Order: sequence, then structure tokens, then C-alpha cells
Amino acid sequence: MTTPVIGVLALQGDVREHLIALAAADAVARPVRRPEELAEIDGLVIPGGESTTISKLAVLFGVMEPLRARVRDGMPVYGTCAGMIMLADKILDPRSGQETIGGIDMIVRRNAFGRQNESFEAAVDVRGVEGDPVEGVFIRAPWVESVGAEAEVLAEHGGHIVAVRQGNALATSFHPELTGDHRVHGLFVEMVRANRTPASL
Repeated sequence: MTTPVIGVLALQGDVREHLIALAAADAVARPVRRPEELAEIDGLVIPGGESTTISKLAVLFGVMEPLRARVRDGMPVYGTCAGMIMLADKILDPRSGQETIGGIDMIVRRNAFGRQNESFEAAVDVRGVEGDPVEGVFIRAPWVESVGAEAEVLAEHGGHIVAVRQGNALATSFHPELTGDHRVHGLFVEMVRANRTPASL
């Protein structure tokens, strides 16, 4: 089977770090800014950054609706931090005009763990990631207030949900791309491979 092609939404945020992590996890990684680039990938990472800015730029660049359509159609997608907010069906405290892509039946609280100067690292046990706990980097991180019946909680920290999966959509409050540990990206790459398999038979 050919190597999966996974895009990183390159509108704002830590795009380069995700491209490096995906490449280390045996994917072809490329930045995505336009609808035609979105059509050429097997899966997509939505990076951390500022969720309101990413939302507005996605509309401005014309990728919001095509992205929603591809997620509805089952394209694997992984959101970290602000990306988690973008994948939530509902934000508890949205900014004015803030939109989401949706895809995971969860309610997310923005900046729940505190502001920039309250950032921290913590070991997180993530279901589906073998070996030692993942080192989670939490930067102005959200947490998940609640999930619907279809969403699976993969990790918690301090009594709060910090990793969720629903079908082909994965989201984490923290930034695994900043640690040099590529196991969470490896999990996502395997999700993309599994999604491509039926078409290749």
C-alpha cells in the first residue's frame, strides 16, 4: 500500500512541527491552505494556534465548507489544542462569529487550563498508544466538558477529558508534536491507513 498523504491545515499555528511529526510517523506530509489541496490528501491535522483566527481564516480561504464536507464523508482528521476546539460540535464559550468544523459530539471549554503563563507538561495515559504515558504539553489548552454517546474518551488529566476519538476524528488538548514522541501521530497515521484499506482491495 502506498504511503498515506496527510495534510496540515496551514493557516495559523505550529504547522512545521506537525509536518515533521507526520513524516517521522511514515506519512507524506504537506501543508494545506486551499480547497484544491484539501482534495489531494487522505487525512488532515488541524494544529494548535488560536481557534478564532483559524476559524476566520478557514472561511476567508474558502476551505471551511469543503473541510466540513470531507469530515462528514469520513476523512480522518486530528486536531490538537485549537484543533480540538475546531472539531467540537459545540464550544461552551465561543468568541463572536467563531465557527467550528465539527465531527466530534463533544462540548469544549476554551483556555480551560489557564492562560499562556499557566502552560505545563504532564504525563498522560492515552488509550491506543502503547508503552509509557505520552508527555502532554498543555498551552492555553482546552478541555472537554462532556461527550456524546458516539465519542470515546481516550485520556483524562486532573479529572478533565483531554483526548477523544469519534470514528475517524481524533482530538487532544495537548501538543504531542512538540515533544519528539511521535506515537500519537503514529496512531493517527494508522487511522488514515485503515480508512484507505477498503478502497485498495
